[in-house]
Amino acid sequence: MIPVVRSLLETDLYKFTMWQALLHGHPNSITEYEFVCRNKPALMPLADLKAEVEEQLDHLCSLSFKEDELSYLRSLRYMKSDFVDFLTVFRFQRKFIHVSTEGESLVIHAAGPQVHVMAFEIFVLYIVNELYFRRAEQKAAWDEGCRRLGVKIAALQKFGAETRLRHPLEISDFGLRRRFSAAWHDEVVQRLAKEVPEYFKGTSNVYQAFRFGLVPIGTMAHEYMQSFQAFGVRLRDFQKAALEEWVQEYRGDLGIALTDVVGMDAFLDDFDLYFAKLFDGLRHDSGDPILWGEKAIAHYTALRIDSNTKRLVFSDGLDFDTAFRIYQHFANRIMVGFGIGTWLTNDMGVTPLNIVMKLIRCNGQSVAKLSDSPGKTLCKDETFLAYLRQVFHHTAS
Repeated sequence: MIPVVRSLLETDLYKFTMWQALLHGHPNSITEYEFVCRNKPALMPLADLKAEVEEQLDHLCSLSFKEDELSYLRSLRYMKSDFVDFLTVFRFQRKFIHVSTEGESLVIHAAGPQVHVMAFEIFVLYIVNELYFRRAEQKAAWDEGCRRLGVKIAALQKFGAETRLRHPLEISDFGLRRRFSAAWHDEVVQRLAKEVPEYFKGTSNVYQAFRFGLVPIGTMAHEYMQSFQAFGVRLRDFQKAALEEWVQEYRGDLGIALTDVVGMDAFLDDFDLYFAKLFDGLRHDSGDPILWGEKAIAHYTALRIDSNTKRLVFSDGLDFDTAFRIYQHFANRIMVGFGIGTWLTNDMGVTPLNIVMKLIRCNGQSVAKLSDSPGKTLCKDETFLAYLRQVFHHTAS
């Protein structure tokens, strides 16, 4: 067995930042997470990976954080000492995650205390991904990936040289969860850091940030906001409660808010002057990015906030062409950043998997995301979905 997971530090930064906030605010929450593959695998049925996934999860549950990794986390000013102390004794518990099959589908279900199961997500995704892509012809894929990466870097250099707008072009790697392999991911971030450092600002992968001296990037994901649907606040107020607890936890750090848990319009209804001043900006993860960005700028303008002091982060299935188009549209009016995932870390000539592992229940009740893009809403509880849509005046997607 060749381990996929190299370190417990090798997860996305926002897992640590959400983990800390939820440990401090809601340590007793009980949650369920479910793995979903949204497309049909081309190389093999994912069900065939069951035994290997089980083996990799056994390995994951044997790992603990190393002293130099804990010291690195302590060096991040927004990481609290008591949270890192918690991580010194943390180990994943195998009893909280179960793997089975349904026909050709792989079924992975994690359930238990949120502070013990929430961190499974990223590891599960890149374990499945790497095991799957080990079936591809490795040399051919690597050579094609290198060729494509070279073209991408040249395009970025050319665009940067030809384009001068008020705010700089900033690209980050968000590709851990769906990467082809660890070796390829390392190749991508090191080449970007070496060849286009003026545009490449960091990675969501904390282990790579630690190893290669990069900036770790990330704030919050949907599961943080969704959890507040089950934390006892009035459903209509869950976004405000989540944002307020984030402000109290980080007090000015990590100031990019995620907007599409119940749609951009409903988010802006809650994102009043108080939050608009406290948060540095907003992250786009579904829907039309131009329409979304225009709504954000109009909102700041209506609140008499200079949009040039704020930032929009785009992270929804981006490639460079899309990022360049968005940058040209907005960068004279607001700071922009781009988190690019699969297109950087798994564009090798083999169709990538579209896999996710999402929070589905918290404290015994359903939670959901009402995406601004069709097909991204994941919730089997139609009654709760209907109620959520009614409360936030959201149309079905």
